[in-house]
Amino acid sequence: MRKNRIILLVVSAVLIVALYFLPKAVVENDSQLQTGPETKSALPASPHTQTPKSIRHNINRLRTRYLSNLPEEKNAIFADSLAGLYNQAGLFDSAVWFAERANAFFNTDESLLKAGNACYEAYTFAINGEKQNALAEKTRELFGKVLEKNPDNLEVKTKMAMTFLSSKSPMRGIAMLREVLEKDPKNELALFNMGMLSIQSGQYGKAVEWLEKLAGVNEGHLQGQLLLGVAYLNQGEKTKARQQFEKVKKMDKDPSVQATVDSYLNELK
Repeated sequence: MRKNRIILLVVSAVLIVALYFLPKAVVENDSQLQTGPETKSALPASPHTQTPKSIRHNINRLRTRYLSNLPEEKNAIFADSLAGLYNQAGLFDSAVWFAERANAFFNTDESLLKAGNACYEAYTFAINGEKQNALAEKTRELFGKVLEKNPDNLEVKTKMAMTFLSSKSPMRGIAMLREVLEKDPKNELALFNMGMLSIQSGQYGKAVEWLEKLAGVNEGHLQGQLLLGVAYLNQGEKTKARQQFEKVKKMDKDPSVQATVDSYLNELK
């Protein structure tokens, strides 16, 4: 298969399935990621009209309370709630903005982890390279503080590893993923990411190994099963690829998943 087609398959496998697991909403623009003083003009914009109505209603209600000059502690509570709502809506820049403000007040392990996860989600879906790098750096800063207090938090370590892959030190991320798997050979997130990275680097045999291990740990891991089919396809194992894609079609009837799998099956005709 041509290299650009291989890249397209990998990107679509990851992006389409990831988008399937997110609420159907539009990510807001770059101006939402603010670092200046807490003023009305610095607040992220109101939720997009495509955000689900119930979530939009709750966001507008809490934003109004947030702007009503309440005591700092109550505002921090509202900021924490707003961060969660924006994350549900898939509006990750706003989630980061409010999660950071909640963490600035509470300064607890929980609020720090929430802020780090918010940054990681925004980083994952950032398209602009400069913005992605800024979010990756911020994510590493927050997750680094989490790991200082709890070095055994393997989920955080795995996510932090992924932020290095778009940096000047991608091998550091790979090394961190391997460290996670040394401690927990059944870590699903690390296995999936190793499989995905192996495909991106053209190491399809390695990808199959990682993703078959993941399937052995969790047969219901939809993203992993789909990516395993992509690995088989790129390795030239057409029979296995076809069987794998048919398996994924039975796992989930969502139209997005079905359309994605059908596009791969057409590749095998």
